[in-house]
Amino acid sequence: MLDALTLDQMRVFVTVAEAGSFRAAAGRIARAQSAVSHAVANLESQLGVSLFDRSGHRPTLTPEGRSLLADAKAILLKVDTMRARARGLGDGVELGFAIALDPQFPLRLAAAALTELREAYPSVTVRVLSASLGEAVQALLERRCALAISGIDIPDPQIERRSLTYVSRVAVVAAGHPLAARAILAEPISAAELADHVQIVGEDPSRLTEGRDFDVLSPGTWRVGDNATKHALILAGIGWGNLPLWLVQRDLEEGRLIRLSAAEYGERGESRHRAWLMHRTDEHLGPAARVFCDAVLRRAELSSAQSQWTRS
Repeated sequence: MLDALTLDQMRVFVTVAEAGSFRAAAGRIARAQSAVSHAVANLESQLGVSLFDRSGHRPTLTPEGRSLLADAKAILLKVDTMRARARGLGDGVELGFAIALDPQFPLRLAAAALTELREAYPSVTVRVLSASLGEAVQALLERRCALAISGIDIPDPQIERRSLTYVSRVAVVAAGHPLAARAILAEPISAAELADHVQIVGEDPSRLTEGRDFDVLSPGTWRVGDNATKHALILAGIGWGNLPLWLVQRDLEEGRLIRLSAAEYGERGESRHRAWLMHRTDEHLGPAARVFCDAVLRRAELSSAQSQWTRS
């Protein structure tokens, strides 16, 4: 009878599939190996199919097992989400929470939303983690934060995402750099020409995007861990690189930095990337976290509308 299926059986099934063996799964959930084997056997009996091929050294998923594994994961995710929402119905204000913030996201928007949070809940403490590239998503998956703002597009069924705004990034170089003369004349600069000069690139701290380079053209790169260092090295004339427009706007207006007309990055060397507000589907957001979400979404929408008006 399918009605006899239990969530525990499905959790054990998923754990065995992910761990690779009944023994490893038993260790993960602190049960006897025989209990794990029994739970899977009962599930197979109730479903009327074999989930694992046990003929080899390690159990491997059968075609039926691979198909039903996705269903089991989806069911468990829905149940965890329901439990999180139910817990939230009676929860009070949280003592504090952490936000993983991509340094490309405009700090003024984040600060304004945090100001609203502070005014609404002055006793709540907030920890803001600087998390570039895939690090914000990884921090959320590892439960090191309650909220994340990231420009990396990594869809995951465990994460609820809401679009915030588009962040403009521009290729820039110091006024005294050899590339600046070409840039001042607004001459298009090829990717091959850019590759002849040092590019200042942000280091990737995340396993999710490890080994992947984003917008890197030059074989000669200097790697840095934050935008402040990258900004300083570009200003010093060591190399060129991409930075958020909001961070370098004043430098551009006052002539310290020059935009590179690199077609590789779009018109006038500018590219636009979507920023996402994210939280786990199986974790309830407290009142203070919800205030921050509402504030940053509202302010990002207003900023986008103003930007569109300015561009038009």
